[in-house]
Amino acid sequence: MSFFNSFKNSTNQLVDSLNGYSITIKREDLIHPIVSGNKFRKLKYNFEAYSKMDNPRVISFGGAFSNHLAATAQAGKLFNIPTIGIVRGEEWQDKLEDSTTLTFCRRQGMTLYCVTREVYKEKENSILAQKLLAEDPELQLLPEGGTNVLAIKGCREILAEEDRKYDVICSSIGTGGTLAGIIESALPQQEILGFNALNNFEVQNTISEFTKNLKWALISDYTFGGYAKVNSELIEFMNEFYQQYQIPLDPIYTGKMLFGIFDLIKKQKWTWGRNILVIHTGGLQGVKPMNALLQKKGLLTLNYASELFC
Repeated sequence: MSFFNSFKNSTNQLVDSLNGYSITIKREDLIHPIVSGNKFRKLKYNFEAYSKMDNPRVISFGGAFSNHLAATAQAGKLFNIPTIGIVRGEEWQDKLEDSTTLTFCRRQGMTLYCVTREVYKEKENSILAQKLLAEDPELQLLPEGGTNVLAIKGCREILAEEDRKYDVICSSIGTGGTLAGIIESALPQQEILGFNALNNFEVQNTISEFTKNLKWALISDYTFGGYAKVNSELIEFMNEFYQQYQIPLDPIYTGKMLFGIFDLIKKQKWTWGRNILVIHTGGLQGVKPMNALLQKKGLLTLNYASELFC
């Protein structure tokens, strides 16, 4: 049996009927504490492929709060496959302990290289990445966010038979792979909405590379200034959401998406279906490092961080 087959299944949880709109959360965050949500889906077939190779090693990319790096490091440890992480921001090299994400990655055995943002933009084409790949022919390149053909295959499995009844399906977006998989597996009559977590309009091109289906739309009005950026209004919403529904949200992806959905409905700007399914893409490991950052700045924090396993 495949290792990933031993993980938990997600469940659907009805949370609210708001102004005549039914909102249900697909709890993909319950699959695994670290390799959860869309990261489980994206890494499943990639690591199954790596496990069939001789002495594979994996290199990938992410920021100091990266769900992808944390999940890749954990999967690498579980499969006994060495991993390398290229981290955005050279300032983190001397303060890895300030990021619980990076500390976790290193504890799983991941080797970390913190590089300038200019170098990071080049990803696999950077001098560092090219050097590492040239020195190690067994080193497997896993793109930022894990988005590749095998990741899309995994994300196609997010939707289940029970999800056929929903009019509209919502997911947050980083690199676009999760949404592409959902678009590919959705029914023709279902509308797909992607909520951008950062100001990345090129993601449309990435999504279009993996699906020819055109029945989807992006919403980029709830990035809160960009990746890993938040304000007190968002934190207050997430705290209230947890208090009411007992569902923890992460501040980079799902928190912003749910804020946007509730805001659009309350302002009567929701123009899609009434029976809404929202994909919880996990990423809860990012709550504690975000809280630490907010505490240092003397700002409002997420009050459920201590209750999370990760």
